[in-house]
Amino acid sequence: MVEYNVSIEGKTVLVTGAAGFIGSNLVKRLFQDVQNIKVIGIDSITDYYDVNIKYERLKEIEALNRDWTFVHASIAGKDAVEKIFTENDIAVVVNLAAQAGVRYSIANPDAYIQSNLIGFYNILEACRHHEVEHLVYASSSSVYGSNKKVPYSTDDKVDNPVSLYAATKKSNELMAHAYSKLYNIPLTGLRFFTVYGPAGRPDMAYFSFTDKLVKGETIKIFNYGNCKRDFTYVDDIVEGVVRIMQHAPEKQNGEDGLPIPPYKIYNIGNSHPENLLEFVTILQEELVRAGILPENYDFEAHKELVPMQLGDVPVTYADATPLEQDFGFKPNTSLREGLRRFTEWYVRYYGAQVNY
Repeated sequence: MVEYNVSIEGKTVLVTGAAGFIGSNLVKRLFQDVQNIKVIGIDSITDYYDVNIKYERLKEIEALNRDWTFVHASIAGKDAVEKIFTENDIAVVVNLAAQAGVRYSIANPDAYIQSNLIGFYNILEACRHHEVEHLVYASSSSVYGSNKKVPYSTDDKVDNPVSLYAATKKSNELMAHAYSKLYNIPLTGLRFFTVYGPAGRPDMAYFSFTDKLVKGETIKIFNYGNCKRDFTYVDDIVEGVVRIMQHAPEKQNGEDGLPIPPYKIYNIGNSHPENLLEFVTILQEELVRAGILPENYDFEAHKELVPMQLGDVPVTYADATPLEQDFGFKPNTSLREGLRRFTEWYVRYYGAQVNY
């Protein structure tokens, strides 16, 4: 177990992508856990998916009445980033701003270059010129590409991305390592595995399947259902992030007198891949239980098995042993429990819109 060496009590933390799914949950958790903390959030609130969900998340943060500042801007804008760092004494940065989604990267590559590469570069530059105690950033399980060896370990080679999204995330890891080495910036990268939960991203399967089934449309199950995903509940992801924020990799010099990069990468995943068809079965049962769909709903008539699509991979499976060894934590929310919380939220959020 590592010892915490970064106190966030009485500090200012910057969370990029703060209106996003993971970002907003992280901000709420920080305010819940830490008595005296200032959190600055930045988000460009793109219309990649329904912006109302993003504003709803921000409303929940604002309702806490804490020391919270929100900046509506893109991290791809160097001036906006520099202004935040110049006007505030930022101790810890958690970079969660990114254009997400594998499929979207095929149709809209520009968005990925702007946010994931230029945006992250701006954050790295700001951390170089304004000394921070720790920069934590989101990578992704997509960097593993179609590696055959499972579970995926952070020791595995990740040189064969199968989507532009994955390539930008691998690039982030390389850029981060270079800045860590050159400027002795403590950096930790987190490879998240298929994050889901209430108020999540509507483009993710559990959410989009629900929307389609409610409307009586057909859901497409890729690779004829022969896909496995390591579904990881958002609270487990946030738990990992909060712990990791508080331990920066140690600064030390090598035999040549130059810094050894204070740099680490962790997987955060449930380490329990679920077959897509099993996932759909559990989702169906929870949709009926929550009263979103009637008990006699004909699921078979609304399912279509289709081939694998471009940029997708057949399996994701995290080896999260280092996370458990270093921080005494491993994600443990079962898929049924997580989907139950999602369906209960769906009823609360969409209310009367839920119909058969």
